[in-house]
Amino acid sequence: MTANNAPAFAAIMLLTGIGIPVLAALNAGLGLRLGHPMAASVILFSVALLIAIGGAIWTGSMGQVRLSAETPFHFHLGGVFVAFYVIAVTFIAPRFGVGNAIFFVLVGQLISAATIDHFGLFGAMRSAIDAKRIAGISLMIAGVYLARRTS
Repeated sequence: MTANNAPAFAAIMLLTGIGIPVLAALNAGLGLRLGHPMAASVILFSVALLIAIGGAIWTGSMGQVRLSAETPFHFHLGGVFVAFYVIAVTFIAPRFGVGNAIFFVLVGQLISAATIDHFGLFGAMRSAIDAKRIAGISLMIAGVYLARRTS
């Protein structure tokens, strides 16, 4: 990442973060209207697949779509995690509240991201967990908790 890209990357990730609870609320509502969260998840993934295929065609990368023995198996498991997230949030958000569901998603993301960065897992850039980082993550968790706390 260059300094020139940092603002654009930050803006895109901010929009992505905004989209996560919107996705949760929309798909939870769809699941309620259809009568089952799995039906809503099938629709979500169908739309997402069409968009991904369109993007691959538009960028000329459709030829790179393949399962390969050269790629370690664990790199193909991202779909499992996204499916788990979508199905879980679609089922749980209407029963637990979108804010409460996303609160725990955020806490999990903070812990997981710090662990992945600390160990450089899956080829990620390494960024050691030190006291300052632990304090920052703790403050973020406390802030999310206080923002979601109900009287």
